[in-house]
Amino acid sequence: MAADDGTRPLIRPPRLRTEDDRSASRLELFLDLAYVLVVAEVAGAFADDLTWHGAAVFAFLFTITWWSWVTGTLYANRFDTDDVVYRLAKLGTTFGVAVMAAAAADATGAETTAFTVGYLVTRVLLVALYVRAWRHVHDARATVGVYLAATAAGALVWASSLVASGTTVLVLWAVGILVEAVAPVVVTRLGDNAPLHVEHLPERFGLLVILVLGESVASVVTGMRDTAWDPASVAAALVGFVVAAALWWSYFDIGETVSRRHLADGDDPHRTGAGDRYVYGHLPLTLGLAAVGVGIEQYVVHPVGELTTGGRWALCGGVVLFLAGTAVVVAGEARSRSARVWPLLAVPVVVLLGALDEVVPAATITVVALVLVVTILVGLGEQRRQVATPG
Repeated sequence: MAADDGTRPLIRPPRLRTEDDRSASRLELFLDLAYVLVVAEVAGAFADDLTWHGAAVFAFLFTITWWSWVTGTLYANRFDTDDVVYRLAKLGTTFGVAVMAAAAADATGAETTAFTVGYLVTRVLLVALYVRAWRHVHDARATVGVYLAATAAGALVWASSLVASGTTVLVLWAVGILVEAVAPVVVTRLGDNAPLHVEHLPERFGLLVILVLGESVASVVTGMRDTAWDPASVAAALVGFVVAAALWWSYFDIGETVSRRHLADGDDPHRTGAGDRYVYGHLPLTLGLAAVGVGIEQYVVHPVGELTTGGRWALCGGVVLFLAGTAVVVAGEARSRSARVWPLLAVPVVVLLGALDEVVPAATITVVALVLVVTILVGLGEQRRQVATPG
């Protein structure tokens, strides 16, 4: 984003910006910092409750957080004008996300109301932005209308949860998210008159992946510190870092490269469904990365000792989710069946490792790292073969 030279009007009506040459803005990066705090909080709560219930709560809260980030990103992808009104709305959203982060550790308990209010702040401001786009971007009204209706309806459902209690609150949260999640699919089916910016979108998702991956690096650091540099833990930390690096390599050298090429080729990706696959495929992908961060810390702290079933599956299940999400993200581009399934080739091995409780934890994480390295090699080989045989 070009710096403001002081000559642009402070208030500018939104317009469709999908043809502009642009990248992620500094404001978007600032907002991302608040979202990563929520991820860190829900991951920390999961680390304290490594049970299936804890995993379900973690996945649920992560999905809510991820969806809040996605909806704001989809608006910015099309209509970011970077004027005073837009900046104030995004800064207000950042504070709303900060409220979510402060309440996230006990969002399904004592801090339910605070978490709800924080999320509602992000919804109300997004509704206001879509109302503004509806007024000014006439050519995109069909698309804006769908997003506006879905976001407003979802916000109303969430607001109703403020007067509910117990499980009903969580049900209303889920319904609100599902109502909003219908919007991109409906827009695709009806014909999108506001195409996606195919360069900005992968950059934004790539930045989110980087930030979530940072939790894995933080887990390596925390694990070594908490074990007072125990040699076995340091060795496990090194292997855990290899796992995080392999996931980075797999995403940015293979998955992200392939999906970016597919988004840029041919027809509007939102009209063909490629945009939907790209967006929704990142839910299991990033959820898996967040879980891996929790798992790595458990393996570093317990390299040769007792490791809970939840700790083992945080790593193995997280890797499986990441690979499954990658398969969805690259599915539309591949020209052969083998290219479509390469991320899934390692899934059976990782699942088996998660089921073998008797294996020494250090051995399990080492095999996971080796499997990921092999997966990268297979993916790179498949990618080169596809480039060598176009069409």
